[in-house]
Amino acid sequence: MKNLIIIGARGYGREVHDLAKQCSGYNTEYVLKGFLDDKSDALAGFENYPEIISSVESYEIQENDVFVCALGSVKWKKHYVELILDKGGKFINLIHPSVILNTNAVIGNGLIAFMNSNISNDCVIEDFVTIQGFVGLGHDTKLGKWSHLNAYCFTGGFVVLEEEVCLNTRATILPNVVVRKGATVGAASLVIRNVKENTTVFGVPAKKLEF
Repeated sequence: MKNLIIIGARGYGREVHDLAKQCSGYNTEYVLKGFLDDKSDALAGFENYPEIISSVESYEIQENDVFVCALGSVKWKKHYVELILDKGGKFINLIHPSVILNTNAVIGNGLIAFMNSNISNDCVIEDFVTIQGFVGLGHDTKLGKWSHLNAYCFTGGFVVLEEEVCLNTRATILPNVVVRKGATVGAASLVIRNVKENTTVFGVPAKKLEF
């Protein structure tokens, strides 16, 4: 039996805690050991959660430990996952039983996929992708490493999200569009053309935001 440790004990960490309890591996392949978070009082006032064991930086990996990363920021997810990987840690997938994986869908390591999401035919999902609830991926969608898709997002057929892309709630990407590395799509936006690297777009249709 593996001991599952959740990186991050804030709001998203609490959601991932419940996802872990809903997945088929709970109490058959793993038990919940606790959280890693540098804010030791992050769970103050909350009940029914395991303890915060330590920070990621100070944690010494034990035999049978496995990890998931519950950080909503692509930047910090990558940072803390790489810290654990450098220590020799291993990550698992958490996929809610209501998620549909269609024919030839390929998934990587460290995937977190919440309830009622649909991963259509021949999709490719690389490592450490997060898919929130009620996301729809059209056929042949490709999700690059570290990407984060918030609830109710949709991608049409043959969409490509490169590494470190973030789609915020209800973002829609039309078929054959490419969202380049590090780009962010704002909530409820409709993307009708390719998005350049490290840019933020928002609106209907989505346009580049200047900061």
